[in-house]
This record gives sequence, C-alpha cells and structure tokens, in this order.
Amino acid sequence: MHFNYCPKCGSKLIKKEAGDDGLIPFCTACNEYYFDIFPSCVIVMTYNEFDEIALCRQGYMSDIYYNITSGFMEVGETAEEAAIREVKEELGLEVEELTYAGTYWFSPKGLLMHGFIAFAKKANFQLSAEVDEARWVKPEDALSIMFPESPDNAIYPIYRKYLNMLKAD
Repeated sequence: MHFNYCPKCGSKLIKKEAGDDGLIPFCTACNEYYFDIFPSCVIVMTYNEFDEIALCRQGYMSDIYYNITSGFMEVGETAEEAAIREVKEELGLEVEELTYAGTYWFSPKGLLMHGFIAFAKKANFQLSAEVDEARWVKPEDALSIMFPESPDNAIYPIYRKYLNMLKAD
C-alpha cells in the first residue's frame, strides 16, 4: 500500500527525504513518515516419510495446475505459525518439522512470501473448502502438474531446495 494521505489526520502527504531511503511520504501535521507496506504470506511444500510432496488444486486459481500450500499471515502470527496453520487448515495435516526456505517476492499481487518445507506423516487429506483436490506425488512426477515455472513462481526454488535436502540425506 502506498500512502497519499495521512492515516491519522487525513492530510495530503508530501515527499520528504528520509536518509538513505530517499523521498518518502510525510505528514507535516503529524510529523511522521509513511513507508509503503505490503502483505506477507506463507508458501509451504509439505513432504512425507516416503519423500512424496503434497500438491493441491484450487479451482479459483486453475482447473489443471497444482500448487503447494499458501496463505496470508494473521496479525500477531509468526511466519512459522502461519505455515503450520495453513497446512492444517488446507490439507488437514499435522506438521512435525518445519524448515525455512527463504523469502520470495510475488510481484503480480505485491506480496512477500515466506517459504517453508514441512514434514508431515502421510495421511488422508482433510481438505478445506478452498482446496478442490490434493494428492501425494513423487518429486519427479510433480513437475508435470505444477504451475509452469516463471520468475514470480516461488514453488520452483522451494522445490529445488527440497530436492537438495533429499540428496543430502
């Protein structure tokens, strides 16, 4: 979100130098800077004891391509808590281990995605209403059904980190 008006008093903001950050929206009435803000979300690749990964299809995103678990963080929640919650909500799985996999910028929606690789024991999925289908797949079979690779698609760097984890074991 880019601020043009002060969220406290409603005054029109001016651009004012803010050290190394350059020109930043500033309220002369409140004497306060308003830096751009953006939403944070999590994206989680879940795997099981058979080295399969959980992929889900959500009709509002695609009728053919599969994704990994993702969702917005809630106020007061850490990225780790959000990752565990989203896997439980969307797939009905209990995360036993969580590994940080980096951050990724999703420019189409202006989101910062916090990536994780999660371990959960293989179980039947208990899908949320926003997930139309989910399946456990071998990593080598995942490429044929995942969204195509693109600079904004965080699935692939996380997928490659998961493959490197498998090689290290």
